[in-house]
Amino acid sequence: AAESNELIAEKVKVALANGIKGILGIGELLEDRESGKTMDVCKAQLKAVVDLLEEKDWDNIVIAYEPVWAIGTGKVATPDQAEETHAAIRAFMASSVSPAVAEKVRIIYGGSVNAKNCDNLISKEDIDGFLVGGASLKPEFVQIMIAKCDFSSLFPSNTLLKRLENRGISVLD
Repeated sequence: AAESNELIAEKVKVALANGIKGILGIGELLEDRESGKTMDVCKAQLKAVVDLLEEKDWDNIVIAYEPVWAIGTGKVATPDQAEETHAAIRAFMASSVSPAVAEKVRIIYGGSVNAKNCDNLISKEDIDGFLVGGASLKPEFVQIMIAKCDFSSLFPSNTLLKRLENRGISVLD
């Protein structure tokens, strides 16, 4: 049986009380997405946590939007679907906690992120990073890690990629 939103909220509160920073994973089932209930589900998951925490606590939490239907399935939300949900999460945080928290809380995307889709996802305004699962075990993980990074001042002419390739690690295939 799935854990309730309230139990998850209690776990977050206990973790924070013990000095543990956390990633709060939220997301909907495929039937929720298909019936237009994505934000109803995500808001309910967030509200349980919002109701227990103080504004300062959000400095130690990252929100991960992970549609359940995309975890490990190879299916991924389109960049526009992910952005729409991330923007709605940010708006919910602004109205439920504060605009300041909404602005600075990191909202990351998880759900079959890979080297082929990471650039399109990270180009969206409200997607702050990724929660990477299976792809973290593959050489392409380097490409995912650098999707939003500008290493040009440190490694002109993509020398980082060349160094990795010289070691037999291909990240662009």
